Amino acid sequence: MDIESLPRLRAPDSTLSLLREGYDFVSRRCDRLGTDGFCTRLMLRPVTCLRGPEAARAFYVPGRLTRRGAMPAQVLALLQDKGSVQTLDGAEHLNRRALFLDLMSQESLDFARRLLREEWRATARTWSGREVTLSREIGPILTRTALRWCGIDPADNAPGQREEELSAMVRGAAKIGPGHWRARALRRRSEAWAREQIRAARAGAPPPGTPLAALAYHRDPDGLALPRDVAAVELLNLLRPIVAVGRFIAFSAHAMATEPEARASLTTDEAMLRAWGDEVRRLYPFFPLIGGRVQKPFSLAGHRFDRDDWVLLDLHGTNRHPAAWTKPERFDPSRHLAGTPVEGGFVPQGGGLMREGHRCPGEMLTQALLSEATALLHEAQFETPPQDLSIPRRTIPPWPASGMRLRL
Repeated sequence: MDIESLPRLRAPDSTLSLLREGYDFVSRRCDRLGTDGFCTRLMLRPVTCLRGPEAARAFYVPGRLTRRGAMPAQVLALLQDKGSVQTLDGAEHLNRRALFLDLMSQESLDFARRLLREEWRATARTWSGREVTLSREIGPILTRTALRWCGIDPADNAPGQREEELSAMVRGAAKIGPGHWRARALRRRSEAWAREQIRAARAGAPPPGTPLAALAYHRDPDGLALPRDVAAVELLNLLRPIVAVGRFIAFSAHAMATEPEARASLTTDEAMLRAWGDEVRRLYPFFPLIGGRVQKPFSLAGHRFDRDDWVLLDLHGTNRHPAAWTKPERFDPSRHLAGTPVEGGFVPQGGGLMREGHRCPGEMLTQALLSEATALLHEAQFETPPQDLSIPRRTIPPWPASGMRLRL
């Protein structure tokens, strides 16, 4: 890594360039400058942009950076909101993180996979002999899966409305203007529904052992129940990411359609399904950047980071960094069967320690659902009709341009 003398971009502000270039913004400039970091301004705020495994290792040292004040307000409002696990630090963060990680038992992951298979097959009965667009079909399937996994009956909770709300939060997080404001309105409706779920759970008897029950009865480090608003936010933080996995599922189908050699080697062996899913998560675009604000000053390759400095880590560029991956642009699931990747080189949902850091606590659930969906796609032996299979680089997060049309 070479960031001993971080260059500063000449442009007075790079916000428009980031919006215009999306996933390529950081790596394109690093490649041009011959460095893995640079300084610029975004929304008129000074920021240091970094990529690569060394930067990721430094970024995820526990306690070094905080997420507070590190995300644009519009992103925070749709994807986390105040009081959620990713905005906490110290004992509060560890306590809340333990709640989420306790939900990731093997039994719970297997249950989620079983629910996905049931919902997929129930919907797939209508697919036989016709063309379907996966981006339209997968959201309702995953919404019903998410509700049932959390202990909520879809039949009594307007799954169509819930899917509209949860999908809008993901779709609108990186937007400005009417698309974002509509997503904010749908988020408010969803939060009102989630608060009612928490109220009813505390007043009644939610299914034992479910995420809904865990949230309703959780206690913070002082032994107090979570405020209803906070518990509702965390319920959405369980439901929304499950629906967001639909993009990875569409990308898995995209890889099968565009990588015939890799598809020929795909089996339903668990190790192979996991490796395929990890390669999808490594190469395909999801959220491009993660932000942090320095709490404890540190130096990296000679560059000083002071308290309150704003730092952005390029997740997408790090997953493709040549210091971590041989032929990084090549889709090759077998690389995940060969051994442990370079530390900090595989960060599709963040990096660092799962118990102590800010790595996405739902990563194991994402892997489980993606493995199950990949097996279902493999079993379907689908064909891909002529379509636009390009993936927009400035839409965050994107679908394949065609929505991923399949013929079954």
